[in-house]
Amino acid sequence: MSARSALPVRSRLLALAAVCLTTAATLTMTMATPSLAAAPIVGTQAPGFYRMMLGGFEITVLSDGTHPFPVHTVLTQVVGNKGAVPLDQVAPGEADALLAESRLAVPVQGSINAFLINTGSRLILIDSGAGSLYGDCCGHLIDNLKSAGYSPDQVDEIYLTHLHADHVGGIAPNGKMAFPNAVVRVSEVDADYWLNDKNEQAAPKLLNSMFEGDKASLRPYIEAGKFKPFAYGQELSPGITPIASPGHTPGHSFFMVESEGQKMLMWGDVVHVAAVQFPNPSVTLAYDSDAQMAEKEREMIFSDAARNGYWIGAAHISFPGLGHVSASQGHFFWIPANYEGPAAKP
Repeated sequence: MSARSALPVRSRLLALAAVCLTTAATLTMTMATPSLAAAPIVGTQAPGFYRMMLGGFEITVLSDGTHPFPVHTVLTQVVGNKGAVPLDQVAPGEADALLAESRLAVPVQGSINAFLINTGSRLILIDSGAGSLYGDCCGHLIDNLKSAGYSPDQVDEIYLTHLHADHVGGIAPNGKMAFPNAVVRVSEVDADYWLNDKNEQAAPKLLNSMFEGDKASLRPYIEAGKFKPFAYGQELSPGITPIASPGHTPGHSFFMVESEGQKMLMWGDVVHVAAVQFPNPSVTLAYDSDAQMAEKEREMIFSDAARNGYWIGAAHISFPGLGHVSASQGHFFWIPANYEGPAAKP
């Protein structure tokens, strides 16, 4: 090899050596400098509230928390004269298969949502979450209400879709009145059923705790003269009308909220596991007072909501539980609200 041909090789070797030295220096500096990303994981969720406008009403959805929903324990299906039979016996594997289609698996976290309606003249809360009745998973409604810019003493009235623990418990966590200025309202039918000791004695064991939770939650409001059950047939407040929807409980109620031509139906416990009950509305719940009636009510309201296109406020669909029901080729499905900020107008 001549001296002339050796020069390029020598140059390349010198260049490679320079790169290696630079890389080594960079690694040394990196190792010596603490990483700015070495921060502890926060581990908490963002405040659980979401706002939208419905005509002239401002609706703020409040999360009370989520809890592991006992899918395999409480999902049922009506089978002829046998009544409600566990779904795992009627159709083994169906629940898991439908959950898998939505990229879900047991245990499924169930949302507990409540709805605060500012009409401009009144502040009305629909449902109140579980409060202290479900343990540490829940009871976050008051904190989220405050994060949303309100205080409990501003609430004028509380309308309950029914008197199950995860709807009534938030009015009085640990038996103490949380909304000192509010009047609590629920259908006369539900009040008469759940506050009756004879009904508690005759009810399935699964529901016994519901009776005790109802009494503890309602007691301070009853004693203060702030409990006022309602009959159907008229508005409770301008733009808010209760609709009888028995099945899940004897006096279960929807609330139709209307403002400036916009409508939203607060449907309480029509759906508990959306991934299962939209593709198969015949799936019922062990908590249903009348499973067959609850199934018919669900199919009826799915159909009506899909035809008429009004908003739905759902207590147990993934937070914030706002959206629409649609149908295609004989099947119902849920269309969640598109996120918008600030407060969105439909």
